[in-house]
Amino acid sequence: MEEILKNLKIERLTAMQETAIETWKKGNDLVLLSPTGSGKTLAYLLPLVQTLRPGVEGVQAVVLVPSRELALQTEQVFKAMGTPFTVMSCYGGRPAMDEHRTMKAVRPAVIIGTPGRMNDHLGKANFEATTVTTLVIDEFDKSLEFGFQEEMAEVIGRLPALRRRFLLSATDAEEIPRFTGMNRTVRLDFLQTDGRTAERVHIYKVMSPEKDKIETLYRLLCVLGTEQTLVFCNYRESAERIGNYLRSKRVACEIFHGGMEQDERERALYKFRNGSCSVFISTDLAARGLDIPDIRHVVHYHLPVSEEGFIHRNGRTARWKAEGNAYVILHEEEQRPDWLPQLETWTCPDPLPVPPLPAFVTLYIGKGKKDKINKVDIVGFLSKKGGLSREEVGRIDVMDHHAFVAVARAKYRQALQLMQGEKMKGIKVLIELAK
Repeated sequence: MEEILKNLKIERLTAMQETAIETWKKGNDLVLLSPTGSGKTLAYLLPLVQTLRPGVEGVQAVVLVPSRELALQTEQVFKAMGTPFTVMSCYGGRPAMDEHRTMKAVRPAVIIGTPGRMNDHLGKANFEATTVTTLVIDEFDKSLEFGFQEEMAEVIGRLPALRRRFLLSATDAEEIPRFTGMNRTVRLDFLQTDGRTAERVHIYKVMSPEKDKIETLYRLLCVLGTEQTLVFCNYRESAERIGNYLRSKRVACEIFHGGMEQDERERALYKFRNGSCSVFISTDLAARGLDIPDIRHVVHYHLPVSEEGFIHRNGRTARWKAEGNAYVILHEEEQRPDWLPQLETWTCPDPLPVPPLPAFVTLYIGKGKKDKINKVDIVGFLSKKGGLSREEVGRIDVMDHHAFVAVARAKYRQALQLMQGEKMKGIKVLIELAK
């Protein structure tokens, strides 16, 4: 356990995580209720790893999640733990046949995936179901909201050897559906504990003189500068309009909504996570399930339809005991819901500062893991061929067939010129500014 925490650069666990680990050890099925941003992923991965048996062939645990993004993020966290166990994620939007090849090559002990794609693999017997003894359903409430009940029930029905079940949710449920097969269940409720996320979020109202709030949003973002800011709106069209407007004002921003292609959403997320984009404009698709730990500010361009949605949005900041701010942009004629509390007014300073650009940009590298390219190779190439120091290279994300890397904005043009036509590990590689 100590070695895993060291690998994750975590000094100590929260009370919720420690309680979950100790409860799981007692052999009961577990339902964990805890707010968004409280660290539920580790609360189940740590005890899950302790139940895995080394040297055992076949998949030992299945983790169901409601979205592709959460599947990928959970896989990354598992790998960062540095255990001897293998893991892979599976989800729609890419060929199931490719995933099956990966299964045969990786021979995972844990598979993390969306319910539909998991059923696809189980239906085709792409992995042996009888070796799976543990089931985790993360964001269980979100999975029900997305209408995955029948698909989850089907997955569970195809796992005959299940002995342990672990359900996690950010909201309470009156009762756990019977299809889960929960047995001797212990329920841990941390939704109302002292020191919860809501108490670490400072919420302000920002009055817009115009019904169209876009200029008010711009002024707010000018003041927030390069601190990571997540802007929520209720419609895809609004996200596109806001993004286009802010880009015209030279604000480094990305948009994220369900109408985008998966690779477009992926690029937007990588740019936001690696600090080359400071403003992320999204529908409620980003309200839950995305692991972006360093968000300092949340902005409600539109109010959500419910108080629960308001809480989940605000939970994207103040994660892991940090503090954060939330801003609600309002027009004086706007109808305000009863659940919205009285808020302190935020006043824009005058004169308005010029919005600074982030210190990093993202480069796209046209090779990845399948080409035997790893992070060390990329750092070495950027240093030797691109003339960049270690401090001028930021986060690196390597996928199967491509990679993204954050590099210093002040040096990227020079680096691109120096790397033009050069080979990485003897392979010609396309390197360009990520679009």
